[in-house]
Amino acid sequence: MNDVMTPHGVDVEKVLQIVIDEKVPAIMSYLSKDKWHVAKVLMTDLVEGHLKVESTSSSSRKRPINIRVDQPVGLSFKYGYGKFVFDTVVRGLEQSSGPEAQREGGGTIVLGIPEKIEVIQRRSFFRVNVPESLKVQALLWHRSGNLRDNRHLQDPAYEMKDCCHGTLVDISAGGAQVAVPNEVKTRATDFKKGQFISVRFTPMPYEKPIVFSAQIRNILPTADCKSASLGLQIVGLEASSEGREVLTRLIGIVEQYYRMNQAGAKHQDAQPAASRA
Repeated sequence: MNDVMTPHGVDVEKVLQIVIDEKVPAIMSYLSKDKWHVAKVLMTDLVEGHLKVESTSSSSRKRPINIRVDQPVGLSFKYGYGKFVFDTVVRGLEQSSGPEAQREGGGTIVLGIPEKIEVIQRRSFFRVNVPESLKVQALLWHRSGNLRDNRHLQDPAYEMKDCCHGTLVDISAGGAQVAVPNEVKTRATDFKKGQFISVRFTPMPYEKPIVFSAQIRNILPTADCKSASLGLQIVGLEASSEGREVLTRLIGIVEQYYRMNQAGAKHQDAQPAASRA
Protein backbone atom coordinates (compact mmCIF):
# COMPACT_ATOMS: atom_id res chain seq x y z
CA MET A 1 0.00 0.00 0.00
CA ASN A 2 2.92 2.35 -0.55
CA ASP A 3 0.88 4.23 -3.15
CA VAL A 4 -1.48 5.52 -0.44
CA MET A 5 1.33 7.23 1.49
CA THR A 6 1.90 10.95 1.07
CA PRO A 7 4.50 13.29 2.62
CA HIS A 8 1.83 14.16 5.19
CA GLY A 9 0.70 10.61 6.00
CA VAL A 10 -2.00 8.34 4.56
CA ASP A 11 -4.26 9.36 1.68
CA VAL A 12 -7.48 8.71 3.63
CA GLU A 13 -9.99 8.24 0.80
CA LYS A 14 -7.60 6.17 -1.29
CA VAL A 15 -6.85 3.71 1.51
CA LEU A 16 -10.55 3.42 2.42
CA GLN A 17 -11.44 2.65 -1.19
CA ILE A 18 -8.80 -0.08 -1.33
CA VAL A 19 -10.22 -1.61 1.85
CA ILE A 20 -13.74 -1.52 0.38
CA ASP A 21 -12.68 -3.00 -2.97
CA GLU A 22 -10.66 -5.81 -1.37
CA LYS A 23 -13.25 -6.48 1.36
CA VAL A 24 -10.72 -6.18 4.18
CA PRO A 25 -12.35 -7.02 7.53
CA ALA A 26 -12.25 -4.38 10.24
CA ILE A 27 -12.97 -4.09 13.95
CA MET A 28 -15.19 -1.31 15.29
CA SER A 29 -14.97 -0.38 18.97
CA TYR A 30 -17.51 1.75 20.79
CA LEU A 31 -18.94 2.51 24.22
CA SER A 32 -22.45 1.44 25.19
CA LYS A 33 -23.76 1.94 28.72
CA ASP A 34 -20.25 2.76 29.96
CA LYS A 35 -18.87 -0.54 28.65
CA TRP A 36 -16.61 -1.18 25.66
CA HIS A 37 -17.90 -3.34 22.84
CA VAL A 38 -16.25 -4.58 19.67
CA ALA A 39 -17.91 -5.65 16.42
CA LYS A 40 -16.53 -7.18 13.25
CA VAL A 41 -17.52 -5.00 10.31
CA LEU A 42 -16.95 -4.61 6.60
CA MET A 43 -16.61 -1.24 4.89
CA THR A 44 -19.03 -1.31 1.98
CA ASP A 45 -19.23 2.12 0.36
CA LEU A 46 -17.63 5.55 0.23
CA VAL A 47 -20.11 8.12 -1.03
CA GLU A 48 -20.88 11.81 -0.58
CA GLY A 49 -18.38 12.29 2.21
CA HIS A 50 -19.54 9.27 4.20
CA LEU A 51 -18.22 5.79 4.90
CA LYS A 52 -20.71 2.92 5.19
CA VAL A 53 -20.02 -0.22 7.23
CA GLU A 54 -22.02 -3.36 7.98
CA SER A 55 -21.70 -6.08 10.60
CA THR A 56 -20.10 -9.33 9.44
CA SER A 57 -21.39 -11.52 12.27
CA SER A 58 -22.74 -14.86 11.08
CA SER A 59 -26.51 -15.16 10.76
CA SER A 60 -26.72 -17.55 13.71
CA ARG A 61 -24.91 -15.14 16.04
CA LYS A 62 -25.84 -11.74 14.61
CA ARG A 63 -27.01 -9.24 17.20
CA PRO A 64 -27.99 -5.58 16.73
CA ILE A 65 -25.12 -3.18 17.34
CA ASN A 66 -26.30 -0.81 20.08
CA ILE A 67 -25.04 2.43 18.65
CA ARG A 68 -26.49 5.90 18.16
CA VAL A 69 -26.08 8.86 15.83
CA ASP A 70 -23.26 11.29 16.80
CA GLN A 71 -21.53 8.57 18.82
CA PRO A 72 -17.71 8.36 18.49
CA VAL A 73 -16.33 5.02 17.30
CA GLY A 74 -12.92 3.62 16.50
CA LEU A 75 -12.01 1.38 13.57
CA SER A 76 -8.95 -0.69 12.88
CA PHE A 77 -7.88 -3.10 10.15
CA LYS A 78 -4.73 -4.99 9.22
CA TYR A 79 -3.36 -4.70 5.73
CA GLY A 80 0.07 -4.92 4.16
CA TYR A 81 2.81 -3.72 6.45
CA GLY A 82 0.77 -2.59 9.40
CA LYS A 83 -2.41 -1.94 11.29
CA PHE A 84 -4.45 1.11 10.32
CA VAL A 85 -6.48 2.91 13.02
CA PHE A 86 -8.77 5.90 13.07
CA ASP A 87 -11.68 7.42 14.95
CA THR A 88 -14.81 8.94 13.51
CA VAL A 89 -18.45 9.67 14.37
CA VAL A 90 -21.70 7.91 13.50
CA ARG A 91 -23.64 10.12 11.04
CA GLY A 92 -26.62 7.89 10.42
CA LEU A 93 -28.19 4.44 10.62
CA GLU A 94 -29.79 2.72 7.65
CA GLN A 95 -31.94 -0.40 7.72
CA SER A 96 -30.78 -3.19 5.45
CA SER A 97 -33.22 -4.08 2.71
CA GLY A 98 -35.13 -7.37 2.77
CA PRO A 99 -37.16 -9.05 5.53
CA GLU A 100 -34.38 -11.54 6.39
CA ALA A 101 -31.84 -8.81 7.14
CA GLN A 102 -34.40 -6.96 9.25
CA ARG A 103 -35.20 -10.05 11.32
CA GLU A 104 -31.47 -10.56 12.01
CA GLY A 105 -31.01 -7.01 13.22
CA GLY A 106 -28.67 -6.15 10.38
CA GLY A 107 -28.17 -2.64 9.10
CA THR A 108 -25.76 -0.11 7.66
CA ILE A 109 -23.88 2.34 9.86
CA VAL A 110 -23.02 5.60 8.15
CA LEU A 111 -19.78 7.15 9.43
CA GLY A 112 -18.02 10.40 8.77
CA ILE A 113 -14.81 10.13 6.76
CA PRO A 114 -11.91 10.47 9.21
CA GLU A 115 -9.55 13.41 8.98
CA LYS A 116 -6.57 11.10 9.22
CA ILE A 117 -5.63 7.43 9.47
CA GLU A 118 -2.64 6.32 11.50
CA VAL A 119 -0.45 3.34 10.66
CA ILE A 120 1.18 1.12 13.27
CA GLN A 121 3.94 -1.23 12.18
CA ARG A 122 3.11 -4.93 12.55
CA ARG A 123 6.13 -5.57 14.76
CA SER A 124 4.46 -3.54 17.53
CA PHE A 125 1.75 -6.22 17.71
CA PHE A 126 4.19 -9.04 18.41
CA ARG A 127 4.19 -9.99 22.08
CA VAL A 128 7.35 -9.28 24.08
CA ASN A 129 8.01 -10.81 27.48
CA VAL A 130 8.38 -8.55 30.47
CA PRO A 131 12.15 -8.44 31.17
CA GLU A 132 13.30 -10.78 33.95
CA SER A 133 14.79 -7.82 35.81
CA LEU A 134 11.30 -6.37 36.28
CA LYS A 135 8.31 -7.60 38.24
CA VAL A 136 5.40 -5.62 36.86
CA GLN A 137 2.22 -5.78 38.93
CA ALA A 138 -1.07 -5.40 37.07
CA LEU A 139 -4.31 -4.24 38.65
CA LEU A 140 -7.52 -5.63 37.11
CA TRP A 141 -11.13 -4.68 37.73
CA HIS A 142 -14.48 -5.27 36.09
CA ARG A 143 -16.41 -2.04 35.88
CA SER A 144 -15.08 0.23 33.14
CA GLY A 145 -17.12 3.06 34.66
CA ASN A 146 -14.52 3.26 37.45
CA LEU A 147 -12.23 4.97 34.94
CA ARG A 148 -14.10 8.19 35.73
CA ASP A 149 -12.37 8.18 39.12
CA ASN A 150 -9.06 9.79 38.14
CA ARG A 151 -7.38 8.97 41.47
CA HIS A 152 -6.16 5.69 40.02
CA LEU A 153 -4.21 7.71 37.43
CA GLN A 154 -2.87 10.40 39.74
CA ASP A 155 -1.75 8.11 42.57
CA PRO A 156 -0.13 4.78 41.64
CA ALA A 157 -0.66 3.57 45.23
CA TYR A 158 -4.41 4.23 45.13
CA GLU A 159 -6.36 0.97 45.44
CA MET A 160 -9.49 0.44 43.36
CA LYS A 161 -12.44 -1.37 44.92
CA ASP A 162 -13.40 -4.85 43.70
CA CYS A 163 -10.09 -5.36 41.97
CA CYS A 164 -7.29 -7.90 42.10
CA HIS A 165 -3.56 -8.01 41.51
CA GLY A 166 -1.75 -10.07 38.91
CA THR A 167 1.65 -10.10 37.23
CA LEU A 168 2.19 -8.86 33.70
CA VAL A 169 3.79 -11.66 31.65
CA ASP A 170 3.95 -10.14 28.16
CA ILE A 171 2.62 -7.13 26.27
CA SER A 172 2.05 -5.85 22.75
CA ALA A 173 0.23 -2.90 21.22
CA GLY A 174 -2.83 -5.12 20.82
CA GLY A 175 -2.88 -7.39 23.85
CA ALA A 176 -1.30 -8.67 27.02
CA GLN A 177 -1.00 -11.72 29.24
CA VAL A 178 -1.51 -11.41 32.99
CA ALA A 179 -0.98 -14.20 35.52
CA VAL A 180 -3.48 -14.13 38.40
CA PRO A 181 -2.82 -16.38 41.43
CA ASN A 182 -5.49 -19.05 41.88
CA GLU A 183 -6.45 -17.83 45.35
CA VAL A 184 -7.24 -14.46 43.77
CA LYS A 185 -9.04 -15.86 40.75
CA THR A 186 -11.47 -17.87 42.88
CA ARG A 187 -12.81 -14.81 44.68
CA ALA A 188 -16.29 -13.42 44.03
CA THR A 189 -14.78 -11.23 41.31
CA ASP A 190 -13.98 -14.27 39.19
CA PHE A 191 -12.98 -13.69 35.58
CA LYS A 192 -14.69 -15.24 32.57
CA LYS A 193 -13.79 -15.63 28.92
CA GLY A 194 -15.31 -12.83 26.82
CA GLN A 195 -15.54 -10.45 29.76
CA PHE A 196 -14.41 -6.83 29.43
CA ILE A 197 -12.14 -5.54 32.17
CA SER A 198 -9.88 -2.60 32.92
CA VAL A 199 -6.14 -2.97 33.45
CA ARG A 200 -3.54 -0.73 35.06
CA PHE A 201 0.21 -1.29 35.30
CA THR A 202 3.37 0.77 35.67
CA PRO A 203 5.83 -0.16 32.86
CA MET A 204 8.94 1.07 34.70
CA PRO A 205 9.25 2.11 38.37
CA TYR A 206 9.82 5.75 37.48
CA GLU A 207 6.94 6.05 35.00
CA LYS A 208 3.28 6.93 35.33
CA PRO A 209 0.82 4.01 35.25
CA ILE A 210 -0.93 3.15 32.01
CA VAL A 211 -4.63 2.21 31.92
CA PHE A 212 -6.67 0.51 29.20
CA SER A 213 -9.74 -1.67 28.67
CA ALA A 214 -9.43 -5.23 27.42
CA GLN A 215 -11.46 -8.31 26.62
CA ILE A 216 -10.50 -11.67 28.10
CA ARG A 217 -9.90 -13.97 25.13
CA ASN A 218 -8.71 -17.04 27.00
CA ILE A 219 -7.95 -18.30 30.52
CA LEU A 220 -5.36 -21.06 30.87
CA PRO A 221 -3.43 -22.51 33.81
CA THR A 222 0.23 -21.56 34.08
CA ALA A 223 2.92 -24.24 33.85
CA ASP A 224 3.16 -24.54 37.66
CA CYS A 225 -0.67 -24.61 37.99
CA LYS A 226 -0.43 -21.95 40.72
CA SER A 227 -1.96 -19.18 38.63
CA ALA A 228 -4.38 -18.56 35.81
CA SER A 229 -3.04 -16.87 32.70
CA LEU A 230 -5.47 -14.32 31.26
CA GLY A 231 -4.97 -13.63 27.56
CA LEU A 232 -6.23 -10.09 26.91
CA GLN A 233 -7.13 -8.19 23.77
CA ILE A 234 -6.87 -4.42 24.24
CA VAL A 235 -9.97 -2.56 23.03
CA GLY A 236 -11.16 1.00 22.48
CA LEU A 237 -7.86 2.80 21.89
CA GLU A 238 -8.79 3.68 18.30
CA ALA A 239 -11.92 5.55 19.36
CA SER A 240 -10.33 8.79 20.64
CA SER A 241 -7.20 10.88 20.55
CA GLU A 242 -6.62 10.07 24.24
CA GLY A 243 -6.82 6.37 23.44
CA ARG A 244 -4.28 6.71 20.65
CA GLU A 245 -1.93 8.44 23.10
CA VAL A 246 -2.18 5.29 25.23
CA LEU A 247 -1.53 3.23 22.10
CA THR A 248 1.59 5.30 21.40
CA ARG A 249 2.79 4.62 24.95
CA LEU A 250 2.17 0.89 24.50
CA ILE A 251 4.24 0.87 21.32
CA GLY A 252 7.06 2.56 23.22
CA ILE A 253 6.78 0.00 26.05
CA VAL A 254 7.00 -2.88 23.56
CA GLU A 255 10.16 -1.38 22.03
CA GLN A 256 11.68 -0.73 25.46
CA TYR A 257 11.02 -4.26 26.76
CA TYR A 258 12.35 -5.73 23.51
CA ARG A 259 15.62 -3.78 23.81
CA MET A 260 15.98 -4.81 27.47
CA ASN A 261 15.44 -8.46 26.59
CA GLN A 262 17.98 -8.27 23.76
CA ALA A 263 20.55 -6.60 26.02
CA GLY A 264 19.99 -9.25 28.69
CA ALA A 265 20.44 -12.07 26.17
CA LYS A 266 23.69 -10.57 24.86
CA HIS A 267 25.00 -10.14 28.39
CA GLN A 268 24.24 -13.78 29.21
CA ASP A 269 25.89 -15.00 25.98
CA ALA A 270 28.98 -12.95 26.78
CA GLN A 271 29.49 -14.66 30.17
CA PRO A 272 32.07 -17.49 30.31
CA ALA A 273 30.53 -20.94 30.40
CA ALA A 274 32.10 -21.63 33.81
CA SER A 275 30.39 -18.63 35.39
CA ARG A 276 27.00 -19.85 34.19
CA ALA A 277 27.50 -23.37 35.47
